[in-house]
Amino acid sequence: MFTVYGTSGKIYTGPLEQVRDLAPVQAVARTRAVAPVAQQESDEPSSVAVRLGQGQGGGAGAFTGPPRPQQTYAAHEALAAYGAPASARQPLSLVRQLMSRRLVSVGSGVTLRRAWGVLARAGVGQAPVLGPQGAVMGLITRADLLRGLSDDLSQIGEVALRLDQPVDEVMWTPVPAAQEDTPVREAAQLMMDLGLPGLPVVDETGHALAFVSRSDLLRALTHEPPLDLWS
Repeated sequence: MFTVYGTSGKIYTGPLEQVRDLAPVQAVARTRAVAPVAQQESDEPSSVAVRLGQGQGGGAGAFTGPPRPQQTYAAHEALAAYGAPASARQPLSLVRQLMSRRLVSVGSGVTLRRAWGVLARAGVGQAPVLGPQGAVMGLITRADLLRGLSDDLSQIGEVALRLDQPVDEVMWTPVPAAQEDTPVREAAQLMMDLGLPGLPVVDETGHALAFVSRSDLLRALTHEPPLDLWS
């Protein structure tokens, strides 16, 4: 089940098939599809970063001398863990199992300059736009903040005027939102159909609780087995 929210509040509640066919949502999707393409930003780079271990004071492959006793013990532990039977893992099937509970949001009426700062500090590529009472009104992405700016960076005045505009003028609205018990497959299908980078997750009153992004889906897909995402 999905709910669609716009600047005037809740527009519709219904299953995936009907949300995809909803005229206002399709209109927004078409507008985004034909808009100038901006450089894409990573959804949540900090959440999918992988660090490769290196010896202190040297890069990969640097010689650090013979292994110390604690290093040998750690190696034996690692080998023992590798040979141990895998623990039972619950299949991921609902949005609540992989959504990001650290909700980053932007308030309605704030400037593009401030919205950019919120996204940059949080290290995310998108955020829901919330009304005064915390209800979802739209969705903003870094690409939306950049769209419409001149390629000539010498036009400082034009850039400044653009960044002083309210976020409401460029946000994605109306926007579908998922619930915690929404099937992961349906959420992924809706993102793909509408070209959305993610979906707000709301409670029964329409207040934002969390966010599920494409990075959350990719992180689930790359999780070590056994993983039965589509069961």
